[in-house]
Amino acid sequence: MKIAYVSFEVVPFAKVGGLADVAGALPKYLKKRKNNVFVVMPFHKVIRDNFNNLKLISEDFVPLSHELKQPFSVYEGKLPESDVVVYFIKNNELFNTKDIYGGRDLALQSSYFCDSVLKFIKEIHPDTDLINVNDWQTSLIPAYLKNNYFLDDILGNIKTVLTIHNLGYQGIFTRDKFDLTGLPDFIFNPEYAEFYGYTNYLKLGIIYSDIVNTVSKTYAEEIQTAEFGYQLDGVLRSKKDFLYGIINGIDYEEYNPLTDKRIFKPIKNYNDKIENKLKLQEKLGLKISKDVPVTSLISRLYDQKGLDLIQEIIEYSLALDFQFVILGTGDKKYEDFFNELSKRYPKQVSSNLFFDLDLAQKIYAGSDMFLMPSLYEPCGLGQMYSMRYGTVPIVRYTGGLADTVIEFYEEGNGNGFGFYDYTSKDLLNAITKAVFYYKKRNKEWKKLFDNCMKSNFSYETTALNYEHLYKVALELSRGGED
Repeated sequence: MKIAYVSFEVVPFAKVGGLADVAGALPKYLKKRKNNVFVVMPFHKVIRDNFNNLKLISEDFVPLSHELKQPFSVYEGKLPESDVVVYFIKNNELFNTKDIYGGRDLALQSSYFCDSVLKFIKEIHPDTDLINVNDWQTSLIPAYLKNNYFLDDILGNIKTVLTIHNLGYQGIFTRDKFDLTGLPDFIFNPEYAEFYGYTNYLKLGIIYSDIVNTVSKTYAEEIQTAEFGYQLDGVLRSKKDFLYGIINGIDYEEYNPLTDKRIFKPIKNYNDKIENKLKLQEKLGLKISKDVPVTSLISRLYDQKGLDLIQEIIEYSLALDFQFVILGTGDKKYEDFFNELSKRYPKQVSSNLFFDLDLAQKIYAGSDMFLMPSLYEPCGLGQMYSMRYGTVPIVRYTGGLADTVIEFYEEGNGNGFGFYDYTSKDLLNAITKAVFYYKKRNKEWKKLFDNCMKSNFSYETTALNYEHLYKVALELSRGGED
């Protein structure tokens, strides 16, 4: 089958969050499974500034339906260390800001890009079987196919899978932004595009996609509830027979503790892990001691990530004699809090209010524990990265965290610790339990280390599951739903 994978961000060309990591890895693993796959993304300004070896393959294309009739060009590159082709839709007036999502008119960017992708596919890849769109920025593609091009000899045969990486971001805009799309007026009603007087791009993607997928089985169940559904739970329940959850993976070739040049020492065993820890303590100015557990957090500093819970209990946790390392940026209130905390506890707290991939890898490899007390977490990658390097996750059991972290008991084979209720008390209990095992039960902790290292979250499994999902979508196109 021939698959177009469409995303607004793709590693290494443009990255804001985990979507870029998925988009940069999954197509490579799909290709390894002998699927014909290519990637399409916008030609962001950050790409123009940093990648000058891309090849122009066509120019002066015009979107098929969109009210904005500006021409666009198409450039070509490849995902690193693969033969997966990436196509870049270039319009310098629309994609002209330093920040990927910093444009003055995100609605116009999105709708123009979606219609342009279909023009490009029609002209260059007319034998495409399926388009995998991602999040609200590309969600109008299914709506265009089912409304504007359903009688088109080429586009009318293409099926779609929508992957929702985070339902909290939906692309909600005023009515006039809908008018620019070129979609028919009659779908602007509460059954389709209208959302409490506004237009909702993600809602259209959910309704018109053949299959809706999200990034963990638990999250697929959660978003059908009022608590996690962000007012789209009813729409999602209406698609429940075509709603799936496939956990993301990580690239085991890039994130390999035996070959990763960014960490202090390859990790073959627990002694190597301790050496990475001692080097990390030294680098960050913490007290150097193998007996003091290092707990880390690498994250955007936003409410969703459970930072409010950490604020409430962190000083109690420090009394347990452990060290806390944070890497990331976000809300000023959290940046100020952690900056002040590191000043008061310079030998226990290292606050790094920036992002550095090399330092991130050293923290994953050198920490004993990794915190993810998220309010909600569709999939989560941090817990997978941490376990890959033998670092024990402490999580709230929600979304993908519940699907990947198994509570450790002495007689069991768990790989972490967690809690269910979103309270600071329960987070503190989970941390206390982890510290107890680290300090008092060395044999069990080494077993935990081994269990983490043996956990498998490779994209090989993820790609296999996506391939099955694509086949389901194609079977639906032949009337399989009957």
